[in-house]
Amino acid sequence: MKKWLTSLLVLVLLTGCGGVKKEDNGGQKKVTVVLDWTPNTNHTGLYVAKEKGYFKDEGLDVDIIMPGEAGADNLVASGKSEFGISYQESITEARVQDVPIVSIGAVIQHNTSGFASPVEKNIKSPKDFEGKTYGGWGAPLEQAVLASLMKVENADIDKLEIVNMGDTDFFTAVKRDVDFAWIYYAWTGVEAELRGEKINMIYLTDYTDKLDYYTPVISTNEKMIENDPDTVKAFMAAVSKGYEFAIDNPSEAADILIKAVPDLDPELVKKSQEWLAAKYQDDAQRWGEQKQEVWKNYMDWMLEKGLLEKEIDVEKAFTNEFLPK
Repeated sequence: MKKWLTSLLVLVLLTGCGGVKKEDNGGQKKVTVVLDWTPNTNHTGLYVAKEKGYFKDEGLDVDIIMPGEAGADNLVASGKSEFGISYQESITEARVQDVPIVSIGAVIQHNTSGFASPVEKNIKSPKDFEGKTYGGWGAPLEQAVLASLMKVENADIDKLEIVNMGDTDFFTAVKRDVDFAWIYYAWTGVEAELRGEKINMIYLTDYTDKLDYYTPVISTNEKMIENDPDTVKAFMAAVSKGYEFAIDNPSEAADILIKAVPDLDPELVKKSQEWLAAKYQDDAQRWGEQKQEVWKNYMDWMLEKGLLEKEIDVEKAFTNEFLPK
């Protein structure tokens, strides 16, 4: 994480933080939104907004791009991409280092991630992590989350082996190297259903509300907000319509994503979209809305676990001002 933050700070210093204003021949402003990962149903609203002409209606010509080696947060913080897909946890960590990235909308209202394992591993609660092997990506955050959940059940994290499984997919890893891993149910969990592979799922939110953070989110940087708020407002108006459409029309929204990214498994996209449609807005008054207490709760938890060097001003880390009223 420190290596990531160092490279991000260097990139910000070298390139500045303002987005470049670009217009095509039709007078539409060209902007980019960079994904956090390969396209999936977390991103459907973006593809709907593009396909349905919602961006065009707002005077925008939007390119949806992959993050590459630089990563979405790097590209957004440096102004190389006007918008991106990020996470509350990474924005919190970045802002501790005064990296000016800001969350402008929650893609999903509640955290749907958790620890998954094949049922034959008999891992039904954090207590069952003892004596098992967890496969992750080597971030300090993982051990803190695991320890936090295990502490609730008086389990000893020293009895858990933690290994880095790199880019190995969940299904390969749990058959070969590990007993459980951290997944988003909307994609990997649904894929397990389609494969007929039964899993046990331990959601983070079942054990503490402090881990009910926003993941993923739409991001931009402070210079973009300061210098071109109209574009930010237009972008979020279109994106909001895209996700609202996906909420009301999951099957058609899935078809739009499949058309845009034909390499995806159509059955998985359809089933995932159906599962996720009700999760985008959930109990919020509108899609994308964020609460200060959610940001503060998670920051306090990170501070408590020694994952942050100092507090951040959570009011500057996110904003609802660009969501449609």
